[in-house]
Amino acid sequence: MKLKNRLVYILAILITTPLVGTVAPAATIQVLRVFDYGGHPNVAATLPQKVSDQSDIVGTVINLDLTVQGFLYKIRDGRFSSKFSDPNDTGNFTQGRGINIHRHMVGEYLNGSDGTYHGYIVKHPSFFDIDVAGATDTIPLGINNDGSFVGTVKFSDGTQPAFVSLLQIVTTFAVPDAKATFACQLNASNEIIGYYIDANEINHGYTRDSAGNLTFPIDVPGSTGTMLLGNNDSNWGVGSYTDASGVTHGLYFITPDNILTFDYPGATSTSLTGINRLGIVCGYYYDAEGIAHGLVAKVSP
Repeated sequence: MKLKNRLVYILAILITTPLVGTVAPAATIQVLRVFDYGGHPNVAATLPQKVSDQSDIVGTVINLDLTVQGFLYKIRDGRFSSKFSDPNDTGNFTQGRGINIHRHMVGEYLNGSDGTYHGYIVKHPSFFDIDVAGATDTIPLGINNDGSFVGTVKFSDGTQPAFVSLLQIVTTFAVPDAKATFACQLNASNEIIGYYIDANEINHGYTRDSAGNLTFPIDVPGSTGTMLLGNNDSNWGVGSYTDASGVTHGLYFITPDNILTFDYPGATSTSLTGINRLGIVCGYYYDAEGIAHGLVAKVSP
């Protein structure tokens, strides 16, 4: 597919300091390229989700007929895979959510007959189901280089905790009093980043260390919702937040005291969704026509 390249922007990210009064030096982010699967207007949305340590991106494409499929994009040579769907997808809905250095990918698909979501892992060319025992819905959201993965599950009683699978041992956990908890990525140290929905339907970020200790809430000051979506082996994180006007902005997370915000020039909405050990970031933005485009950037902390 022909890649749509645009000008390279060197952008200073503004820093916010929610818990301390000192101001740290500004980081920068270099937007390397933006892209559309197949070229606009052949798809309604191109939504990168995670980027591996060898700079492969997995993501989701929303087609013009509103069917949903996964894709793989190789940054180094600008090539896309064919769009893919889980073989058991009967609802025309497969999302690509996570990828590791071995190009093992995770995500979820829809069972059209009962409306439930089920996880998968791709070890090319084969798909393998992921279903947490006792859950009605399993949605994997991230995978590390050791093959451990995380996500969220829903049970028949309506509870929706996060889960982590380490060495094929699955553990569920939840932020206290949360209506739903999402584990979005884990790094080589099994440190997890994610978000949860509170009783008032507000999103907040959190982190979980390798011992299982949670740090929450993590919010951009003045935001009406914060989502932490990806981390790397240095435990740098990325995500998004929504301001009081309802506009979504990207964020770069170092610590709860050091959250930096980012907007793609001219965008109506920006989200940063994944980051690798080199500081390569993936994400997407919406233009004035309501079309979502993928982006690749480089963070210099």
